Amino acid sequence: MQTILMDLYQKIRTLPTSPGCYLYKNAEGEVIYVGKAKNLRARVRSYFLEASQANAKTGTLMREAVDVDYITVANEHEALALENNLIKQRKPRFNILLRDDKTYPYIKLTMGDRYPKVFVTRRLRKDGSSYFGPYFPGNLAYRLVDLIHRSFLIPSCKVDLSRYHPRACLQYYIKRCLGPCVEGFTTPEEYRQAIKDVQLFLEGRPGELEQRLTARMQEAADAEQYELAARLRDQISTVHQMMDKQRIATAENEDADVFGFHYENEMLAVNLFHMRSGKIVDRRDLFWEDLPDLASFGGHTEDAGECEASPEIDEGIDTMRQPALREQGAPFSPAAFFSALLKQIYLDQGYVPRSILVPVDFPDRRVLAELLAERTGHRVEILVPQRGEKRSLVDLVGQNAKQSFDQRFRVLLPSKKAIAEALQDALTLEELPKRIECFDISHIQGAETVASMVVWEDGAMKKSDYRKFQVRTVTGVDDFASMREIIHRRYKRLLDEKKPFPSLILIDGGLGQLHAAADALNEIGVTLQPLASIAKREEVIYVYGQESDPVVLDRRSPVLHLVQKIRDESHRFAITYHRKRREMRDRDSELLSIPGVGPRTRQRLLEHFGSLRGIRLATPDALTAVVNAATAKQIRSYFDSVDAAALPILQ
Repeated sequence: MQTILMDLYQKIRTLPTSPGCYLYKNAEGEVIYVGKAKNLRARVRSYFLEASQANAKTGTLMREAVDVDYITVANEHEALALENNLIKQRKPRFNILLRDDKTYPYIKLTMGDRYPKVFVTRRLRKDGSSYFGPYFPGNLAYRLVDLIHRSFLIPSCKVDLSRYHPRACLQYYIKRCLGPCVEGFTTPEEYRQAIKDVQLFLEGRPGELEQRLTARMQEAADAEQYELAARLRDQISTVHQMMDKQRIATAENEDADVFGFHYENEMLAVNLFHMRSGKIVDRRDLFWEDLPDLASFGGHTEDAGECEASPEIDEGIDTMRQPALREQGAPFSPAAFFSALLKQIYLDQGYVPRSILVPVDFPDRRVLAELLAERTGHRVEILVPQRGEKRSLVDLVGQNAKQSFDQRFRVLLPSKKAIAEALQDALTLEELPKRIECFDISHIQGAETVASMVVWEDGAMKKSDYRKFQVRTVTGVDDFASMREIIHRRYKRLLDEKKPFPSLILIDGGLGQLHAAADALNEIGVTLQPLASIAKREEVIYVYGQESDPVVLDRRSPVLHLVQKIRDESHRFAITYHRKRREMRDRDSELLSIPGVGPRTRQRLLEHFGSLRGIRLATPDALTAVVNAATAKQIRSYFDSVDAAALPILQ
């Protein structure tokens, strides 16, 4: 750890003092954290101070980080936008990531087509089309497209309009399409006019649209084209109706988005209310489960004390409004969280309301508001109201977030006792399960075979009772024999020490692993122990003694989720242990055969690059961060010769 910090510290001395983004990487070259800075060198250097002060969240990052890259930009606005793009592209696990399965619809005009069409879509693509929206509520987009069909006769069909067809579909005959699919039904000029009208309609320019329609209606009437004039008259009537609604909306209020949140027990619920024209038109629920202490780090920004005061903010944050945070002293940082969240929501958004109300202040609120104003072309305010109607509105959304939290994490999830009772019933256990021990085998092509045991007790994982095993008597790939050995060793020891057995032994695997575990228990004289396994692909639970009637649970069953959670934890624990064993094996590797590399140098190389593979892939410049240039050249030459010798075999 000290060696890595020294190497990084030497590197950051060369960082510029200009604005930009920095990217921390682990030994595998993966980006694990992205941040922005007004002064790259000062910001990156501050991590060493935080790590030295035993800051848990920073220490966790710095234990994994072995390298840092950076990208310079012209100003803080560009740094903010670049940070958002890098987070969405790389998805670093130390950053807060927007988790939302709800997207809002847009209206798409396929302007790149010979005859453009109109669609409702939830994906924005750079395909030459024009996108309008998003629309709240979601069905508004569909109502507008239906209005466009009826009033402007622009289709949404899948017919290929790059060529003509012998006959039109039903939409043309019920007067919901101009019929560009058949030659002679419409002209390119008439169709272009209709598309221009739709653009004005969707862009919210009703005055200009009404003038165009009125002039064309008069021309059609003068030319005695009364059917066309009547259609244009109906379009003008539709525009008038939309204008009347718009006048009412403008008189009431501007558009605004309002945020509220509730955090408890490392779980977070956020509510976002969309207010359009002074009315709440839609609501968005966002959830984060098992939120680690890294959440306070994931949205970390520099100059945390420089929160700009707004006309609606008193000095300081009203912590009394967040009792759950104040009582628990949780590491979760609301300011850091909302800084990260708002960037991910709005920087790529086609439409941003003029007002965004948030419950807490955050450092780059002013910079983000300026950047959003530049991108949208209108004033954008991010406010943290402390009193009055706007504060009441934020409190209302916060109360709804509390309700969403209860529904997601309390009401919708049965109690621990109810789940245990359901598990007892599903697996026909004689008693209520209080303790479950789950086993998994891990290896790569038979090398370094290990096993893990994780424990679930009284409704939670009990990490202090986790155990890991080396498989001693099995050579090659034999999961069944490995499982038999581990089960035999574990429960023979419990018998010898006269300790109680668990309520259930759970095996990660199918019938083969289940029977291997049962054989091991029979060998030590244990015949009445409840035993089950869960197959990986089918997610079917086999209970020993009832294999012909496997337990198939609903995918949304809390019982299945519990069994999967325990199984997944055992798999994670086994994989982690297996990686450590491989690293230990790598430490006694071929490195010592390289001239100039002794035990101490080998240890420094492995600590810096994480594995033998990391050293093998390192460039000479990267190696010189640990060893001198001559030794780096020897190491690089050695691995190049090994790779060259292996090339004919691979070919």
